[in-house]
Amino acid sequence: MSSGIQSTPKCHAILPTAGSGSRLGGVLPKQFQELAGKPMLAYALEAFCQTPAIQSIWVGVNPGFIDHPILQNLATSDAPVHLVPTGGPTRQETVRNTLAAMLAAGVSAEDWVLVHDAARPGITPALIGKLIAAIIPTQSGGILAMPVADTLKLADLNSALAGSYAHIEKTVSRNHLWQAQTPQMFPLLQLHDALEEGICQEADITDEASAMELAGVKPLLVEGAMRNFKVTHPADWELMQELLRPSSSS
Repeated sequence: MSSGIQSTPKCHAILPTAGSGSRLGGVLPKQFQELAGKPMLAYALEAFCQTPAIQSIWVGVNPGFIDHPILQNLATSDAPVHLVPTGGPTRQETVRNTLAAMLAAGVSAEDWVLVHDAARPGITPALIGKLIAAIIPTQSGGILAMPVADTLKLADLNSALAGSYAHIEKTVSRNHLWQAQTPQMFPLLQLHDALEEGICQEADITDEASAMELAGVKPLLVEGAMRNFKVTHPADWELMQELLRPSSSS
């Protein structure tokens, strides 16, 4: 006879790291370049390792980079960090492949996964915990995000294509607009299937939430923090260096 007791779904993190980071430049992909004393990827890894609710961390790596010494050094922590050669030509394929590897390794299809950009080293255990606490009671999943504060302008497409400058077509209301961040948290199998379907349809999937939206889900928006911005351009790198210096408060 069944005891009627069901196991509580666990939480796992995914860090897709197969991108080249070409807009930033450098010999190594940006997630492995040294930022304020250590590889940028190390900050996100540490934040998830320090979050008690996270059971394991899965790093989706370009197969040609899987044996690089930088990665081997990052995987020496006490937390269960899995380096898997699941990197694909796009972010969504890397995440889909990593989810498939987790399922193949025996991770429960109903467990939660938190997908985080390695290029967001400002993430903290407190922000991760805030997202988990908000999402666990729901069935829809959700993401960290920030309400848009700036005035938004829509550029005239023809002038934008003509050169470096563009004319304003109109001002866009910022009401109800949010800027997506990561982590983005969803049930493992549900996210895998949504990504698989979106990839098959060649849909414009820019993050995990957009794949879930295509599947009919309405993810929850959980307010994040300004420090959790994405490092894309050299100016972002300099700002994040200042934020992460040991003398800076976290």
